Amino acid sequence: MVVIQLADIKREPRPEKAKVIEEFTQKVQGAKSAVITGYSGLTVEEVTQLRAQLFHAGVEYHVVKNNLARLALNKANITVLDDMLTGPTAIALAMDDATAPARILTKFAKAHEKLSVKGGWLDGRKVTLDDLKAVANLPSREVLIAKALGSMKSPISGIVQVLAGPQRKLVYALSAVAQAKGKTA
Repeated sequence: MVVIQLADIKREPRPEKAKVIEEFTQKVQGAKSAVITGYSGLTVEEVTQLRAQLFHAGVEYHVVKNNLARLALNKANITVLDDMLTGPTAIALAMDDATAPARILTKFAKAHEKLSVKGGWLDGRKVTLDDLKAVANLPSREVLIAKALGSMKSPISGIVQVLAGPQRKLVYALSAVAQAKGKTA
């Protein structure tokens, strides 16, 4: 009797699956971060609502078979997520704002218990659920830029006020003299 262990046999994926793997690999390589979720139990309406929120933030949400996702991630040199690829899995890929998927998915998961956020990847490192919650509390990139510009503008406007002070005092003095002459005339 001959016993063949299938786990030792590595075969190439079928051409149609290879195309899916290649496309997903390119998307993963272009992403700034990824968040892995379990979506089991969500209704079609809830998933549609989630996809719309993610789309408006520039995040792609893909439902991918675990083996195909594992192959694509490994091809993109991201092996830290292998243990999260269990059960029904969807992957959110951030193309612009790296914090957007964490922010949207943790907020959505609070409102919808069926969505489970498993973890993710950010800057080549594995991110746990606690890390994602911390990232979700960070302000968006635009808010951080606005705060930085506001803090840089503050000292400049202070200097302008200091430099304009003597001229302002001169104008007030001349105005007071003009009013005084106007009353005596």
